[in-house]
Amino acid sequence: MFFDQVIIDVKAGNGGDGAVSFRREKYVPEGGPDGGNGGQGGDVYLRVNSGINTLQDYRYTRKFKAASGENGMGKMCYGKSAENLYLEVPQGTLVYDAENDELLADLTEENEEFLLAKGGQGGLGNSHFKTSVRQAPRFARAGGKGEKKTIKLELKLIADVGLIGFPNVGKSTLLSVVSAAKPKIANYPFTTLTPQLGVVTYSDVSFVMADMPGLIEGASEGVGLGHDFLRHIERTRMFLQVIDPTMGNLENVIKQFELIEFELGEYQAELLERKRLIVINKIDIADSKLVDELKQEFENRGFEVFLISAATRRNVDQLIAKTAEYISELPPIPKFKIEDTEHKTYRYQAKELFKIHFDGEFFVVDSEWAERLVRSTDFSDNEAFFYFQRLIKRRGLDQALYDAGLENGDWVKIGDMEFQWLEEE
Repeated sequence: MFFDQVIIDVKAGNGGDGAVSFRREKYVPEGGPDGGNGGQGGDVYLRVNSGINTLQDYRYTRKFKAASGENGMGKMCYGKSAENLYLEVPQGTLVYDAENDELLADLTEENEEFLLAKGGQGGLGNSHFKTSVRQAPRFARAGGKGEKKTIKLELKLIADVGLIGFPNVGKSTLLSVVSAAKPKIANYPFTTLTPQLGVVTYSDVSFVMADMPGLIEGASEGVGLGHDFLRHIERTRMFLQVIDPTMGNLENVIKQFELIEFELGEYQAELLERKRLIVINKIDIADSKLVDELKQEFENRGFEVFLISAATRRNVDQLIAKTAEYISELPPIPKFKIEDTEHKTYRYQAKELFKIHFDGEFFVVDSEWAERLVRSTDFSDNEAFFYFQRLIKRRGLDQALYDAGLENGDWVKIGDMEFQWLEEE
């Protein structure tokens, strides 16, 4: 089955904790602190792989987590940083923030990478906290937490040429005879239920041709395969609109042509401005008079018309030669516009240091920084506890709690730690 939309959850790795350690060697009775830093948590990236053309890999597995960094050790040994996690996606993948539907990236180049979630920073070992007055710090810094993101991936295939037309007009047959693609071919409507890609080579020109599922009336509103089809023609540089003259009289065939024009225009008016060749197929079995009438009608409308039989390959080479000529001249379709380039990648951005609210029992401090500080502190050690007090005062957390209504004897919660606030007498 073809998957072109999926929502995934990603979690970068946490940073490793810094170590509390002291040098202990023979003949060195008062060795100083030698706790090493924790390793960096792994980042989560998307990476383009041109060898895949579907989001099938994310059908069943939708939660991805990078490894965490190792903790620091004694003797100034630093923890090992974790490897980054790379998730492969096809060319043409659009990346959205699932919470607000903001477009973050349009991945179109082979091996292009995009940072989804940044790994946590490694914590500092106690050797970093040694000062002239604090010779033996008994505390270290915990590693930072990795970012979490919920991401929507949407695939819009990249093809130079799109085969469009009503179901069962011979698009799949044409693709199969001009490329190595092997689409399903049978004599009933909607044989092609997913886009099929094939590489076509003519002389020294190569291009990608896509056989799109057949359009029907109401597709621009989602009827039938609707938007599942139309999203994949947005990047197409030119169209070959395949016409089947065996589907009725002149009036019926023209009506089908006009229906497709209407649906393209309703979905995105710009699609009607792209280069389009009219390909009248099945001329080996169609009424020759009707074929001539159709050719004249489309030429009167300003189109370049080709009469072919995909099944017998009649005139197919001439069609491909002209298509290759146009592809050599047409500019590529531009990437989808990222409205706010500042958010194109998840780079670090300054955040509010903490938020405080009262839940009826506790003054709850919502702060990654404060939670990390709590995890780093050994409250049974007086020096570590005093360092904790000095740091929350320096950062303004104590004043923010008072501003929120905290009074002596009230309870405070930071992360998993709950404590009573008692002022010094």
